[in-house]
Amino acid sequence: MSDDNYSGSHNLEVMIDAVNYNQFLKDCVAEQAVNPDRVLDFGAGLGTFSGSVSVAPGQISCVEPDVSAQEILSAKGYRVYGSAEELPREQFTYVFSLNVLEHIEDDQAAIEQLYRAMAPGSRIFIYVPAFNHLRTKMDDLVGHCRRYKRKELSRLISAAGFTVLDSGYTDILGYFATWLVILMEKFQKNPSGELNRPLVIVYDRVAFPLSRILSSLFKYLVGKNAYVVATKP
Repeated sequence: MSDDNYSGSHNLEVMIDAVNYNQFLKDCVAEQAVNPDRVLDFGAGLGTFSGSVSVAPGQISCVEPDVSAQEILSAKGYRVYGSAEELPREQFTYVFSLNVLEHIEDDQAAIEQLYRAMAPGSRIFIYVPAFNHLRTKMDDLVGHCRRYKRKELSRLISAAGFTVLDSGYTDILGYFATWLVILMEKFQKNPSGELNRPLVIVYDRVAFPLSRILSSLFKYLVGKNAYVVATKP
């Protein structure tokens, strides 16, 4: 959940420069916050997206196992839990998790833990990498157990008791860009899986704004990432 729990901290540092992409994620989190009275960021890391919802820091809780990250989150005024098992029952009215579930071996158990921690009528937003056929050396480097199809993610959420409201794919141009990465890796002797900062910045500034628009038109077809929005009955 934090950069100390798996290799690839270089990639996390590079993604800080993806300002359009990061703003997109913040917008997604904020848009789904229908009743953000008690918010939970599951897998908060250093809290990059924890404050995306317009509530006081005291209304935001974070699940983050890394001790050094916990200190940073606490300094920001957030309540911190080391694992989902520590969460109180039926407490949170909005939960979000960005690029975390793919790191967890038993993802079904994790979703069920979040279900128990959420109040009836609350909403959850989950965002993950899409399609196992897009797996690259980067996935190995950062410890991805899997990537998800939209319907697979919806079934996972539904099996825990949630009612799915919406699901889809994002970053359609990123889907095709990843295929280029896969092709390039075939011609590299030992691909590192590390992101190239200049290329990330160029894609973020030039291609991603267009990809964001196109993804809204083709969200049920394809994209680099998948998401689901659901509610607890």
